[in-house]
Amino acid sequence: MAAHAAGHSCVDVYQGAVAALVPFLVSERAYGYAAASGVVLAASLLSSVVQPLFGALTDRRPMPWLIPLSTAAAGLGIALVGADAGYPATVAAVALSGLGVAAYHPAAARLVRTSAGGPGHAAMSWFALGGNIGFACAPLLVVGALSVPGPAGWWLLAVPAALGVVLNLPRPAPDRTAGPEASQAAGGAHASAGPEDRRAFLRLSLVVVVRSVAFIGLSTFIALYVRERGGGETAGAVALFALFAGSAGGTLLGGRLASRWGRVTTVRRAYAAAAPAVAGVLFLPLPLVYVCAALAAAALYVPFSLQVTLGQDYLPARMGTASGVTLGLTVSVGGVASPFIGALADATSVRTALLPLAVLPLLAWALARRLPEPAPDA
Repeated sequence: MAAHAAGHSCVDVYQGAVAALVPFLVSERAYGYAAASGVVLAASLLSSVVQPLFGALTDRRPMPWLIPLSTAAAGLGIALVGADAGYPATVAAVALSGLGVAAYHPAAARLVRTSAGGPGHAAMSWFALGGNIGFACAPLLVVGALSVPGPAGWWLLAVPAALGVVLNLPRPAPDRTAGPEASQAAGGAHASAGPEDRRAFLRLSLVVVVRSVAFIGLSTFIALYVRERGGGETAGAVALFALFAGSAGGTLLGGRLASRWGRVTTVRRAYAAAAPAVAGVLFLPLPLVYVCAALAAAALYVPFSLQVTLGQDYLPARMGTASGVTLGLTVSVGGVASPFIGALADATSVRTALLPLAVLPLLAWALARRLPEPAPDA
């Protein structure tokens, strides 16, 4: 499980890197807010289309080779942004990275769930924590790499991918021939798949959509927002780090709270707590913005791994598809919304553009109120 979590870190650092590159693209390449957020859209829109497709493919046939290959693509795309061959080339490079991220998540999430056995809440929490650590390290990686002059700095951004390829190389499956999980471990459908609850899965998907816009909107623009309020580039990177570090803590906390309250109750309470934290980012003095950013991210990420396992339990015979949708929507829809937030920021201010985000956790809470808790043996 440690290798899965570490490999996830090496992939999700590139999701965080896209947001961390936005201030650089604005200041060094003179992109407007809408153009810079369009780069985020390039990674996200492609993911929204292909990630569920990769999930469906992994339900039909195990593809362990896809995990290291997608890791390499995620890193190569971000490194190629340094070529600075114009806006279309930058968008294409980020899209390549997004394709790699999209291919990785359904296969990896399915592998984690089937390897863990049982409900898999703890295993999925640790796997998700690995991704959040990658997110949290992204601003530091980008700032450090871009401080190195010339192309060498950009190629340093590919180092996590090289490490991730090694960590994600296929391993021999454990010998489970004596247990009932043998056919499941071989790559078949969930051994004890129960009836599907498509209505609950659709409602869960709407919750994930709303959460995605709230978090990706914050992660894309919080560094620019802090700079708009008088902070420098370092202050913006610190705010982004606080956001991603809070997300890591929230992910780990989610599994523990779910063991006490149940997954659905935990999801509801987390979204209720997220609303005032997001409002604090927008209305409290600058030093407290860092604290509120961490709290908002923690509250928005408590549901993260729980929503993945809920989706798998609502569609127990199609875990790859469920993972592709829940994990894909987590990033992709927020990326689609980012250009609209950026256009509003160009027309008004970053703070004004972010104001609607404070309401979104309440909408997610309202949608989650009618989610059913799957049976323990789901």
